[in-house]
Amino acid sequence: LCDVAPEIPVSPPGSLKSAKLPCLEKVVFIGDETPSGMLNFNDLYSLADEVSDGELAAVEAGLNPHEVINMQYTSGTTGFPKGVMLTHYNVINNGFFIGECMRFTEKDRLCIPVPFFHCFGCVLAVMACVTHASTMVPVVTFNPLHVLQAIEKERCTAVHGVPTMFIAELEHPEFDTFDLTSLRTGIMAGSPCPIEVMKRVIRDMHASEITIAYGQTESSPVITQTRTDDPIELRVATVGRALPDVEVKIVDIETGAALPPGKQGELCTRGYLVMKGYYKMPEETAKVIDADGWLHTGDLAVMDENGYCKITGRIKNMIIRGGENIYPREIEEFLYTHPKISDVQVYGVPDRKFGEQVMAAIVVKKGMEMTEDEVKDFCKGKIANYKIPKYVKFVDSYPMTASGKIQKFKLREMAIRELQLEDVGETA
Repeated sequence: LCDVAPEIPVSPPGSLKSAKLPCLEKVVFIGDETPSGMLNFNDLYSLADEVSDGELAAVEAGLNPHEVINMQYTSGTTGFPKGVMLTHYNVINNGFFIGECMRFTEKDRLCIPVPFFHCFGCVLAVMACVTHASTMVPVVTFNPLHVLQAIEKERCTAVHGVPTMFIAELEHPEFDTFDLTSLRTGIMAGSPCPIEVMKRVIRDMHASEITIAYGQTESSPVITQTRTDDPIELRVATVGRALPDVEVKIVDIETGAALPPGKQGELCTRGYLVMKGYYKMPEETAKVIDADGWLHTGDLAVMDENGYCKITGRIKNMIIRGGENIYPREIEEFLYTHPKISDVQVYGVPDRKFGEQVMAAIVVKKGMEMTEDEVKDFCKGKIANYKIPKYVKFVDSYPMTASGKIQKFKLREMAIRELQLEDVGETA
């Protein structure tokens, strides 16, 4: 930040005047130190005593709920990030109803290993807790051991995380030594949640009421969420139903017409959760929010007659091999059932004959070994031949965003270089 605003270290705390960032006045640092020119987060608590009820009421009266409160950038999982303008109205409503879906009360204690600079932290965690008077137990930076320690020590009733975080916790060598019986609920979100991982979180982490949430930055971020009293079958196989007072529909990706239950199409949503727009990008905004206020997510989904949604893939990630549409999520869920596979990502790479071929990047469970032939033999006779990965790569980890989302487009770029497919051409 100081590279962009070099005036910070020489400015009085709270009175920044930056040439490149003229609207930025205050920089708050979270941590034990107080860098020059910044305010310390812990010191802000004491300022509350200096503000009278009258002053607070005056500030409240002057607020516009539709003013932008958070400039959140898209995660960059498919390309260049865009600035998403979220309002008070967006994040407070979203956070409140997220907490309602988990049945949060003042007795709940949430372990938060996800970053506060991301919607997962600032809305699904902070706003959900603040609107329900629940206790927050932050973990400064993600470390599976520290998360397990925090849950046990603080007797947390809930824990949030992306699937890779839960996988790391479940596979930690000391996992069985921790008492996690205080856990009840929480959220697994941020990327597709493997069914097998969800089952283990319920069984082994005792989070019997864990929920799945689905959404994107543009929707503040949650669109659908499972409820704590949903049958386990629905909580492991779907992303739940729309939050209260939110509309969801599935539309044909070619015509835009609404589809009946059971038909796959693009998931669209409308309501208090839809962003104000992309910062200084009206044309990009118009591409995703139509004239009737529907946000087009770019995600493929199926909704049943009761409103429960299952995400089947991302339109941009769909593999087209010889005219056949292949959805990576379907292959990933199948491969997750192999006892040696810890994590897997499936994506398409260019191919001269078929346009695209299927490739899988696999993380093998610790202490185990696996071969490419094992993967292909496991698939034979169980999934269609054209869905069996032609290429298999074993990796230790995946390229990820700062918020823990896997960047599939980078996996694809690396594969194209390694397989020397640059001259085959893009198939998107």
